[in-house]
Amino acid sequence: MRPKHKFYIDTHKGANALAVLALIAWYDAWHNETAWIYLALHGTYGLLWIWKSRRFPDKQWEQEVSYGYGLLTWVSLTLYWVGPWIIVRDDLHAAPWLLALCVAMWGVGVFLHFASDMQKHVHLKLAPGTLLTDGLWARSRNPNYLGELLIYASFCLVSRHFAPMLVLGAMFFGVWLPNMLKKDASLARYPEFAAWKARTSLVIPGLL
Repeated sequence: MRPKHKFYIDTHKGANALAVLALIAWYDAWHNETAWIYLALHGTYGLLWIWKSRRFPDKQWEQEVSYGYGLLTWVSLTLYWVGPWIIVRDDLHAAPWLLALCVAMWGVGVFLHFASDMQKHVHLKLAPGTLLTDGLWARSRNPNYLGELLIYASFCLVSRHFAPMLVLGAMFFGVWLPNMLKKDASLARYPEFAAWKARTSLVIPGLL
């Protein structure tokens, strides 16, 4: 029996803190407060993801995948580490206001991502076969992706470099957007989907 897709995702999320800490040690960047803030943000997010995966997992990650596809997932997620690598390599120090903004973005993102996933998990248990259109899903059809976008955008802003943004853009258009459109096509079977789609945005309310 092959491992589930979430095995590769969860192990990588758990490795985030270790990878960033290893980068700090390798470049002797113990003095760099920006690197420590990045470690706290990305490392904590990874641990929260693992907790979420165990308590209210996403069904799409429960499927078994080939070893090759699992390895591809691990390598693809490793691209996110370009941000902390740039921070410690170039000894970057973000302005205090920027660090505060990134922490705020991260907090809002974590709330949207995890709270909407929990709402979906509970809804599927209590009202299976019905469409979730209220709460955090009332104005966005993908508030969980909106939260994840804010989380990773905060990582990119901390590094103040275009490379992490390119990685996030590739992930958004190469993985997230196709998943969202695929989900829309699947949910179109519900009679109330058309009305819900008309009053909501795909990701960002009022914008996208």
